[in-house]
Amino acid sequence: MKRREFIKLAGGAVASVPLAARAQQNERVRRIGVLMSIADDHEGQRRLSALHEGLERRGWVDGKNIRIDVNWSVNDAEQAKTVVNDLIKRAPDLILTSGTPATSASRQATTAIPVVFTVVSEPVEQGLVRSLAHPGGNITGFTNLEPSLGGKWVELLKEIAPSVTRVAMIFNPQTAPASIVASRSADQAARRLAIELIRSPVRDTGEIDSAITRLRSQTDGFILPPDTFLNPHRKLIIELASRNQIPVVYPASYLVAEGGLASYGIDLADSFRQAAAYVDRIFRGEKPAVLPVQQPTKFDLAINLKTAKALGLTVSPTLLARADEVIE
Repeated sequence: MKRREFIKLAGGAVASVPLAARAQQNERVRRIGVLMSIADDHEGQRRLSALHEGLERRGWVDGKNIRIDVNWSVNDAEQAKTVVNDLIKRAPDLILTSGTPATSASRQATTAIPVVFTVVSEPVEQGLVRSLAHPGGNITGFTNLEPSLGGKWVELLKEIAPSVTRVAMIFNPQTAPASIVASRSADQAARRLAIELIRSPVRDTGEIDSAITRLRSQTDGFILPPDTFLNPHRKLIIELASRNQIPVVYPASYLVAEGGLASYGIDLADSFRQAAAYVDRIFRGEKPAVLPVQQPTKFDLAINLKTAKALGLTVSPTLLARADEVIE
């Protein structure tokens, strides 16, 4: 090769390097603000990992072409407003929420930034979307409940603890719309099974202990619907249930893994994995207004045999055979 040709080729190669570098630098990095209703613990990380997995499957990698900013334990209405307002100042391209407080705060704060929600009950009744099929506006997402679940919780409690005749549903009216959604089917199942269903609202941390202690002498078992207020206190509730020898049915399997007796509900981590599909579609040009709100279709039954034994309960082979997860 002639020296002149070599210099020409080398010069072209050198010139191409900064061009490639500039192209890479100019590639737009999308920013996702994530508002988690749960703490940065094992379950929280499981849900976040599911989101990462769903995004990476579609070509979105944190630190490469997206940047994910996570805010933990956003489960109070006033706190959620503060967190959301701070997040919006950082100009995210999309907000992904978990729970009603964060979703409501996002709706109030912006009509421009797309919002994808998870772990929300009754988004239409709460005024978050116009309808499930046609959300309208800038918000869509994935619900964590369907109306028949209330009856399923009552039936499961009766099956695992056949002697129950009075059952209390514990919830915070401001943070657990699920209790309203599930009430009708819970009442129907209770009547059919000759069970008296008592609703016991709790509004602050101090009421949890007193409510469970008081209800112990009045009821045979408890039901906990999904509740962003109660969730941070789940270890306290599980411990009080154990200490007072109360069978409790929970809405999600991670509570059973942490020592709860039994649960029936959706895999919440999977809802984050599914939400990644909507994030991808929005980043590729689709509008939240036309992406239907998705309702759960798959529900898991989990049983903790160690807890059942401690409560003096014998789980039938039939119930065990139906369980998706058995903790021994």
